[in-house]
Amino acid sequence: MKLYVDTQSKQVQVTKDPEPKNDQNGNQRSEKNTGRLMWSTQVFVLDETGGEIITITTAGEKPGVTVGQLVAVEQLEAIPWATNGRNGVAFRAISLKPKAGNSAAK
Repeated sequence: MKLYVDTQSKQVQVTKDPEPKNDQNGNQRSEKNTGRLMWSTQVFVLDETGGEIITITTAGEKPGVTVGQLVAVEQLEAIPWATNGRNGVAFRAISLKPKAGNSAAK
């Protein structure tokens, strides 16, 4: 089962430029089935209940977004995880693209 988050009514702003998603040895991870390189982008998600900073993983080309830009998130998936007594939620999306009509903060 996949859990998708509706981002239509949320404001999503980049807070840290995309960077390679690396493994514990410092090598950039790649998607298992396709071999596409993986990227991590930190964003601030704001809605009527408040805001939260999350990191979104994408695969393929490096997202063409920069700090301060409002972005559109395509199919944001929440992936619960638990390892060695720790747990959390990872976020994955098909793409992050600048929202039309918006530019980076000045």
